[in-house]
Amino acid sequence: MNIYDVSKHAGVSIATVSRVLNGNPNVSDKTRRKVLAVMDELGYTPNVFARGLGLNTMKTIGIMCSDSSDLYLANAIYYLERGLRSNGYDAILCCTGYDLEAKQQYFELLRSKRVDAIILAGSKFVEMRPRDNEYIIEAAAKLPIMLVNGYLEGNNIYSTTCDDRSAVYEVTRKLLESGRRRLLYLYTSYSFSGVNKMAGFKEAHREMGLEVPDERIHQCAKDISVARDLLLKLHEEGLEFDAVVTSDDSLAVGAVKFAHAAGISIPDRLSIIGYNDSILARSTDPEITSIDSKVEALCSTTINTLMGVFSGKNVPSRTTIAPDLIKRQTTNF
Repeated sequence: MNIYDVSKHAGVSIATVSRVLNGNPNVSDKTRRKVLAVMDELGYTPNVFARGLGLNTMKTIGIMCSDSSDLYLANAIYYLERGLRSNGYDAILCCTGYDLEAKQQYFELLRSKRVDAIILAGSKFVEMRPRDNEYIIEAAAKLPIMLVNGYLEGNNIYSTTCDDRSAVYEVTRKLLESGRRRLLYLYTSYSFSGVNKMAGFKEAHREMGLEVPDERIHQCAKDISVARDLLLKLHEEGLEFDAVVTSDDSLAVGAVKFAHAAGISIPDRLSIIGYNDSILARSTDPEITSIDSKVEALCSTTINTLMGVFSGKNVPSRTTIAPDLIKRQTTNF
């Protein structure tokens, strides 16, 4: 018998049970009496020596990511594990790939290990079809679910997101106001983050009375050579563009390589924008203007929120962090 059973039978969140056990005043008398009655009915006695939630904790957090070779996710895993260690927690990492069934299997594996919470790192865990997210929502009735740069509404689900839409909107607006009119957008996936980035690109055009033809938006594998070859192909087919906005720095590096191969001057004839401000943005000549998506801040906020849940504090279900534009040599606005 543990806190998860009490939470389920009382019909309240784990955080609420924790608040009752810790004597937190931010619980109504009605809810407090209900939780205490369920504890009495189940014969539950808190373990006074336990920490975190106050009882029967494993001091272990599950982390899921789709691809640990991805620079963004590799950094996220590092910052998450560092934050957990500093709070006395171990971590179990599962690299799931992108298949929904595999994600669900790894999710259940972590639950079978009795982890105290599960962190979903990256925006690939929020599916487009609501029914494909039901396994996450159902699990949140028994343990906290934390999303790093993904958003899913539900009790005991906590999201920390980067304002990707505003970031791409602002940089696209700057390009348009500087006189660029033939912008090309390259993106890697139609994830939660990807959808918001594309929306920002389109919104900036729309507000200036400009259309975005389909020929100016292209999905591309997260591969430098593939991005370079795609741009060369479009250029050879006669598509004119004076700026390339990308959803990831790897695509921006491909754009730099394209410009060198095609003899196009950067930034005089072609502006290039990357995303994530990874080491890749500083590894080209010229160095790439990129949007810093604040992965360290996202992860530290996620950990702080989780520790707040464990201690019974009132924490926001969603926190949004503003990114920064890091200007380098591939733009002249």
